[in-house]
Parts: sequence; structure tokens; C-alpha cells
Amino acid sequence: MTGSTAPDQGGSTGGPWPGTGSAGPAGDPRPGTGRRGPPASAGPTGGPGPAAGTGPTGNPGPRTGGAGSAAVAGRAAGQGDTEPDARFTFANERTFLAWSRTGLALIVAGLGIVQLLPPFPGVPWGRHLIGVPLIVLGAIVAVAGYVEWVRNRRALRRGEPVPRSFLPVILTATIAAIAVISAVVLLLSAVR
Repeated sequence: MTGSTAPDQGGSTGGPWPGTGSAGPAGDPRPGTGRRGPPASAGPTGGPGPAAGTGPTGNPGPRTGGAGSAAVAGRAAGQGDTEPDARFTFANERTFLAWSRTGLALIVAGLGIVQLLPPFPGVPWGRHLIGVPLIVLGAIVAVAGYVEWVRNRRALRRGEPVPRSFLPVILTATIAAIAVISAVVLLLSAVR
């Protein structure tokens, strides 16, 4: 090609964009250092040139303006959903599955106590008093785990803080209550 210079070639005269300098070390996009690039005022597509959009070595710096910053501003204001990092999505799903397994284990434990445990002497309703609350707690944990998964997914997509979980409090209080009930049933069966 005659009369034009490719943007990545060095030279001592001006390049395809006015304002570029003379030869220098290759690979440096700054004016006057070798690699030809658009002037600081406008690039080949009308966007910002190297001085406004790149760092000292020509790597892209932080964006100012444009669609990227509009998405960040929308996220900060709580408007619109964006796709979160896949690691956070998978961690949220693993937490949901852990709560589902916990609920299933509670249901199975309750069914095992009601159906398989021999009756307590003198306290025939003791198995049901221990097992039925475990089954109900398992159902509550399963539903609440799904509700928390939805809330966390929404917060991640909007860039908001993850909401506080209420499941550990429910689980701890109910299991402690069932432990007390079990101790009372065992003492009653031992006395009779």
C-alpha cells in the first residue's frame, strides 16, 4: 500500500491519524513512542483515544461513561438485574441443596422415630411427641431453604447485600426444644 501506514508500524512521520509521533519502542501506543494509535481526542471509531481510555502501557483503564458504567450505576441504584459471577450462583445453589438435605434428614429421622422406635414404657405417645415435630421442621427447612435461595439469587443479580438468613435460628430453637421433649419423655418412661 502506498501513502498509508498500518496502525502498528513505527516510523518517523505521521501515521494515519494526525498527532501521532515518531518512532520509538515498539508496542507503546503513546504518541511519539513508536506504535501508531489514534490521537487523544478521537479513535478510529469515534471513541476515546489512548490518553482517555488506556493506562500508561496502553492497557485499558477504568471506563468512564458508556453502557458499562450505566449498568454499574443501575446496579448500584437497585435497578435492573445483571448476571452475577458464576461462583456466587453455584455457592447459592450448594447452600440451597444443603438446606434441602437437612430438611430431608429431619423428615427421615422423624419417620424413623415414629415408625421404628419401640414404644416408651408408660408413655405410648412419646414417639409421636418426638418424631412429628422433626417431620414438621424438615418441611419448614425445605420450604425456607427455597425461599432463601430465591432471595439470595435476587440480591446477587441486583448487586445488593445478601439478606440475613433466619433458618439457623429456627433450626437451633426447634432442635433444642425437641431435645428437651425427648429428655422429658425418657424421664417419664423411666419413672413409670
